[in-house]
Amino acid sequence: MRDIESRADLLLLMQRFYEKLLADDTISYLFTDVAKIDLAHHLPVLVDFWDSVIFQADTYHKNAMKPHMALHQQSPLKKHHFQAWLAYFRTTVDELFEGEKAFMIKERATSVATVMQIKISQL
Repeated sequence: MRDIESRADLLLLMQRFYEKLLADDTISYLFTDVAKIDLAHHLPVLVDFWDSVIFQADTYHKNAMKPHMALHQQSPLKKHHFQAWLAYFRTTVDELFEGEKAFMIKERATSVATVMQIKISQL
């Protein structure tokens, strides 16, 4: 296996990750019924986010916390949602990649989930 090297790798990661999320009824409703995401539109935004995190690219200029706070107002995000999100994220990375960037993206995902849970608990 190889490491994450490009935006194409990030897109593959996000596609496979979302396949897992959307197949799990305990979390998929947040994306399909509550947020009503358009996956074709959402995936490039996610790639931009992770591209900026992993490769320090100047691709993401939004506030990642804002839509999640709004989502939480519509349907509470619980600890098990974050646990499932993180488990699917880590599993998907491990299925596709190994190396420094793969390790880094899993660590950053843990940080993102932790910070988001803390901020949401303060609402």
